[in-house]
Amino acid sequence: MAGEPGSVTGEASALLAVAQRDLTKLLRDRVRLGVSLAFPILLIAGLGTALQPTVGRATGLDSVTLMFTGVLAATLFQSTAAGMMSLIEDRETDFSQELFVAPISRVTIVSGKILGETLVALVQGFGVVVFALLFRVHLVPGQVGALVLPCVACCLLGGAFGLATLAALPNQRAALQVFPFLILPQYFFAGVMAPLRGLPQWLDAVSWAMPLRYPVNLLRAAFYAGTPGYGTAVAESPLLDVAVMTALFLVLLIAGAALLNHRERSR
Repeated sequence: MAGEPGSVTGEASALLAVAQRDLTKLLRDRVRLGVSLAFPILLIAGLGTALQPTVGRATGLDSVTLMFTGVLAATLFQSTAAGMMSLIEDRETDFSQELFVAPISRVTIVSGKILGETLVALVQGFGVVVFALLFRVHLVPGQVGALVLPCVACCLLGGAFGLATLAALPNQRAALQVFPFLILPQYFFAGVMAPLRGLPQWLDAVSWAMPLRYPVNLLRAAFYAGTPGYGTAVAESPLLDVAVMTALFLVLLIAGAALLNHRERSR
């Protein structure tokens, strides 16, 4: 790698090398890419259309468009989080030991993994946007541009969430069993399928505890900004979303890196 070990250049080169590995793996695995797009497409086209008589009429918003914004955020979050499962694969094949003996910081290694899975998720997110356009979701260039930073933020938080969660699990089998129980409930409680305004008090409290709530709301705020539907689609200030997501990202990244390092040292 270019740059002296421990230097800023060396750390940056290591980070990019780890990220490039994950992106290259995706480009060689077209089956994974196709399967990862099938679920969000079914949700947008199928469930979005089915909810129009209920959610659409109750909110005055197009349910397919509403579903698109929620599913896009959830897809990016989930894809990056699930992609961190490669850490467990690397641990079981002893590849992670080769990484952790390298003269670079543990945070750089896991940050490279998150960056790589972020790039993978953004490729998938691009596919979701293309499908939405083909399905006649109204998107103007300004809206597409406004979605870029929220989409990246969705990926980064998802990666940190996946890192902290999966680093705590002993093996890939446990990860495959536990991970769906951590992700799927968030589709229902984080506002992916419908706006979060007017919820019962207990359900609202559960929703605030869902990490996915904040990326979904931030992305919707960017999409609906300046439109009449903003007040209905957006549940809280996007500034609050940014603050919570930043804090969660830092806490989960540091905790996940420390836990992963501990597991490697105790092997």
